[in-house]
Amino acid sequence: MQKISLTQKLALNHHLIMPIFENDVDIFDYKNCTGFSRPSEFKAELGEIYTTQHATNHKKRWLLGLGKRNGAEQLINPFRKLVNQINRIPEKIVVNAEQFNEDQLRLCMIGIIHAGYTLKHYKKDANGISGRDIEIYAPQKFAKKAYATASAIAAGSQTAMDLVNLPSNIKDPSYLADFTKKLGSKLGFGVKVVKGNALLKTGLKALYEVGKGSEREAAFIIIEYKPAGKIQHKIGLIGKGITFDTGGISLKSSNNMHLMKSDMGGAAAVIGSIEAASRLSLPVHLIGIIPAAENAIGSRAYKPGDVIGSYSGKSIEIIDTDAEGRLVLADGLSYMVKNYQPQCIVDLATLTGSCVATLGYTAAGMFTQNDELASELYQAGCLTGEKVWRLPLWDDYKNLMASDIADIKNLSSVPIAGAITAAKFLEAFTEDHKSWVHLDIAGVSFTDSEFYKSRTATGYGVRLLTHWLQTKCQ
Repeated sequence: MQKISLTQKLALNHHLIMPIFENDVDIFDYKNCTGFSRPSEFKAELGEIYTTQHATNHKKRWLLGLGKRNGAEQLINPFRKLVNQINRIPEKIVVNAEQFNEDQLRLCMIGIIHAGYTLKHYKKDANGISGRDIEIYAPQKFAKKAYATASAIAAGSQTAMDLVNLPSNIKDPSYLADFTKKLGSKLGFGVKVVKGNALLKTGLKALYEVGKGSEREAAFIIIEYKPAGKIQHKIGLIGKGITFDTGGISLKSSNNMHLMKSDMGGAAAVIGSIEAASRLSLPVHLIGIIPAAENAIGSRAYKPGDVIGSYSGKSIEIIDTDAEGRLVLADGLSYMVKNYQPQCIVDLATLTGSCVATLGYTAAGMFTQNDELASELYQAGCLTGEKVWRLPLWDDYKNLMASDIADIKNLSSVPIAGAITAAKFLEAFTEDHKSWVHLDIAGVSFTDSEFYKSRTATGYGVRLLTHWLQTKCQ
């Protein structure tokens, strides 16, 4: 992880990054920092970098454009990109962050920390660029608080990124369970795991069916973070944990199947968010549930046309074994409502290609009947850059999930509104909980990036949920 230190004195005798908003491009004190006037070609557009050196001491100066002052979320990638580019310079680098408010400073720091993130887990030459010390000039009273928050959120985000990026031959359901246990022991939250045949004894029939085609047994991971002192809220987080998805008997195309190691992005977001909350000692009782399985092909694999059970007692007709994520989430939702009765429930899942077709790679699809909860998460998404957009959850779509032979089927009868009908399926297992929201993160958790050659994890959900939790605890 990239290292950061804070200073309350701006040392001009070091290399200096000067972030500038378009609004301030004509009033910024260039001469004090560079020894010359503003370059006419520098417009401070978002992500623009102008490189020069001080007129007297010849230290490097990077003018970093931040675009219009529209919000804090636009700060992360410009800082990550610039620091990533210059990180091999051996001398000290200082960032002038004196003009930022608390939200902007926090996300500036997250961008800098993420600049040290590397994917070289299994390369022979695994020397990353992490470990450089970037000094931030931040004389604001809230600087230390912003740094503590940024560090916790960045740690949780990078945990989520690591988990999603790991190959599935390493990251099976047991790995997820063991990793979470170790993290809980380190940070002080509890973890329980139900595995294999014990799933049937517990009543987690849908999860068991999805996982039984694999030699690697499914796992139901329960995380509980409950800090000492007064608890303000009790919130349930549920993350889809399909560690690899072949599509099962309804086999996926081979074109992009190697990307299906990312089908546990929801689980990674839950683990990372609880890590961040724990590091920040948030006064909230969190229950995280991760139904984890490999959706594989085998002699015992469930089949299209099967009717399976679920924790709720509802029977499910299987139309397509590639609609498996909603099955494991169904057990997670029912278990959460029955055993914990949280005030709010948020589930996250890389659930449907339909959501990607609707919203692209910019926002997650948000489904809820609760207007207040929708507004809270929308605002959190706008501020953190992990955006959500509300889609309908009307009962007009309910009949599309009706089955002749079972209580419900796992795929709609028509090839339209796939993200919505998937959400309607999940809603059937919430026991009409008044504060439930489903986030379809298929388009935002594993994407193309300017930092890597192939698709990689974004850690989506950690910034969003942590900020939302912090706001609720204020």
